[in-house]
Amino acid sequence: MNDLLFIRVLFIALIACTGYFLRPFNLSAPVAGALGAAAGVIVVIFEIRIKQVTLKRLIGAAFGSLLGIFGGYLMSLVLDRALPGSQFFQIALLAIMWYCGLVVGAAKGDMLNLAALGGLFGGEKVTKNSFKILDTSVIIDGRIADIVETGFVDGTLVIPQFVLRELQLVADSSDSMKRNRGRRGLDILQRIQKMPQLNIQILEDDFPNVRDVDMKLIELAKVYDCKIVTNDFNLNKVAQLHGVEVLNINELANALKPVVLPGETMRVFILKEGKEYNQGVAYLDDGTMVVVDNARKMISKTIDIAVTSVLQTTAGKMIFGRFDERTHSVHEKDRPAPREHAPAPAPAPAAGGGS
Repeated sequence: MNDLLFIRVLFIALIACTGYFLRPFNLSAPVAGALGAAAGVIVVIFEIRIKQVTLKRLIGAAFGSLLGIFGGYLMSLVLDRALPGSQFFQIALLAIMWYCGLVVGAAKGDMLNLAALGGLFGGEKVTKNSFKILDTSVIIDGRIADIVETGFVDGTLVIPQFVLRELQLVADSSDSMKRNRGRRGLDILQRIQKMPQLNIQILEDDFPNVRDVDMKLIELAKVYDCKIVTNDFNLNKVAQLHGVEVLNINELANALKPVVLPGETMRVFILKEGKEYNQGVAYLDDGTMVVVDNARKMISKTIDIAVTSVLQTTAGKMIFGRFDERTHSVHEKDRPAPREHAPAPAPAPAAGGGS
């Protein structure tokens, strides 16, 4: 690192000395030297910044710049014929086209598939499957925005144009429920796009011969060798059959649920009566259902139960437990104050009336 710093300082000094002694544009030596040093600093800053850019973006920026310059040159020829003596407008047009080509090319460069070039750019350290395609269901679900905000999702989030069209159709539906879900999805997209740390790409690729949106997502994932983010159970299974990796939001939610083992004791609030005889039903904060035996008479009370078993299904997790009278009575004695002091005001008027 120190060697690199020395080389940079030496480069800036060399450019400054060149300007000082050669004095371009008949400038005074101090001014020319200062301008040379400033030019050297700009070059060093550009070198530092360009090292952080991926090879895909560099290729996209270079290709976009060439196209912009070529297009600007053709337009300047037409402008010169139409308006002779318009050199300023020709140069301005050329600069604008170059700038637009550079920016658009760099932005779209991440979509390049360098693997198709037969390993020519194999030295590029790009994480495989850095693209993640969002499907309609996970956008409407909304949890993807919270996950992205935590920083656990890296790479580039890709939103295909056909997914946006489907989302727009849902938002324009005559059914009020579908319409609300579609508008929620559009709001989630706006929220994701405003996150500065995230790279969002709207992909125009389409597959006209494929009518089903799920199959279009699978084909798109195959083309770019990336993952699909969804919470659709059927899409998950079909994608796996086609060899496409899937990030399922529901599976992530299930994995983050608190782990409970048989034999452990947990405290729950019995909300309602269960389907079987003498059962009570409770729910954890994350929505997990807890079925408790011998708890029918404890509805609307908080009790301690012993976990007997845990059932994991594709729809979620269910916990089965048993209520123990002795455990509950101990739990009640741990906090008797609210129950003893609650009726305290009642006898006071009676005593006053007797006196």
